[in-house]
Amino acid sequence: MREYLQFYVDGRWVEPSSTAVRDVEDPATEEVVGRVALGDAQDVDAAARAARSAAPGWAASTREERLEALERVQVEYGRRAGDLAAAITAEMGAPATLARDVHVPSGTQHLAIALDVLRTYPFSEQRGETLLVREPIGVTGLITPWNWPLNQIMCKVAPALATGCTVVLKPSEAAPFSAHLFAEALDAAGLPPGVFNLVHGDGPGAGSALSRHPEVDMVSFTGSTRAGVEVARNAADTVKRVHQELGGKSPLVVLDDDLLAEGVARGVRATMVNSGQTCSAPTRLLVPRHRLDEALAVAAEVADGLVVGDPNGPVDLGPVVSGAQWHKVQGLVESGLAEGARLVAGGPGRPDGLTRGHFVRPTVLAGVTPTMRVAREEVFGPVLVVLAYDDLDEAVRLANDTDYGLAAYVSGGDLDLARRLAGRLVAGQVSINGAYDLAAPFGGYRRSGNGRECGELAFAEFLETKAVMGYGSAAA
Repeated sequence: MREYLQFYVDGRWVEPSSTAVRDVEDPATEEVVGRVALGDAQDVDAAARAARSAAPGWAASTREERLEALERVQVEYGRRAGDLAAAITAEMGAPATLARDVHVPSGTQHLAIALDVLRTYPFSEQRGETLLVREPIGVTGLITPWNWPLNQIMCKVAPALATGCTVVLKPSEAAPFSAHLFAEALDAAGLPPGVFNLVHGDGPGAGSALSRHPEVDMVSFTGSTRAGVEVARNAADTVKRVHQELGGKSPLVVLDDDLLAEGVARGVRATMVNSGQTCSAPTRLLVPRHRLDEALAVAAEVADGLVVGDPNGPVDLGPVVSGAQWHKVQGLVESGLAEGARLVAGGPGRPDGLTRGHFVRPTVLAGVTPTMRVAREEVFGPVLVVLAYDDLDEAVRLANDTDYGLAAYVSGGDLDLARRLAGRLVAGQVSINGAYDLAAPFGGYRRSGNGRECGELAFAEFLETKAVMGYGSAAA
């Protein structure tokens, strides 16, 4: 039984202000495997004030000092790789191989990318007689989700610290284990007190207090669009910067050529990985109408071939994170069938042979129209909907017919055509033939949020720009 009943504030592990705790359930067994303390406004206040006290010193630190500090974090994170992977499997049900080979390494890679950017980032540049200076925004409140916990923690914490900001991290209460171990790594790395702080808690108790706190200069949030709206509302009174990475309903346009089967198979696997709990997953598959049957046969074969079960065993998919998430997924699948969609693979209920745990059948639905709930709402489970198009203009219309704009995908052998199509898709990221780059800017259009994470553009989110005019003439 894991018990994480303290917070990390001002360089020390401290007791919460209240005795409120939350049981953490293993989604594969539905058994309680840990407890985490739930912070409140008083805890957030202590952390924010610690971060404020540390902000001037950390902002004044040199590039070299921050590089050395983050390199120490890199070492301590690596030492805990096995423990971090086990924690992710326990808290959110990721298969052990996925946790070990993807979840934990994603944090390593984001930190390495931030280090690379920091080594050469232009914090100042002269343009004529004006000096542009990019300075840390100050205290940052970082609110992270449960679906890719370490990935989202590191792609916020690393650039925040690298740019000279101090941090208050509020991870998801559904996946607190890995975040707590992450805080232990930062403690062992010996950052100055108050530079990094951790407060566990839920959205109403800790998240809202963090987003509205007057000592917090910026809040960066990843989660649902609904919750992102509340964060923005809470932050409005203090006019702080709000960065959001929110929901998605991303399209994959498969071109009419010899690579159709390959593109469909890749799209199914990308949708199903992590039990479909990926905001940028290509959950709407768009295929040429005259090859629909061929595409559906490939999709069914891939989906039916995925092994679902005990995440500590040789499986492709574990459970979804909670009973609430399981019921949401079931409801959307059933709504699709009720509205006339046709089941190609999977369907409602648990996979055969599984009598407990929040397991979902890898599901493919055909006969889907753009107005169906399952085609418009983010399912956040292993569910793929297939739509047919008659020509590329219709494919573009279908792809862009969404409230979101986080990601889009194109698959096909004609690279010039794929490039032209990518230019017409309304999304913050477009991937051609499965290409992936962790250093590429990540963020969305429309209701998928604002701002960008990852790579060089992530640094800009944590910086203010000062223009010093007359700098050149004064120097002369």
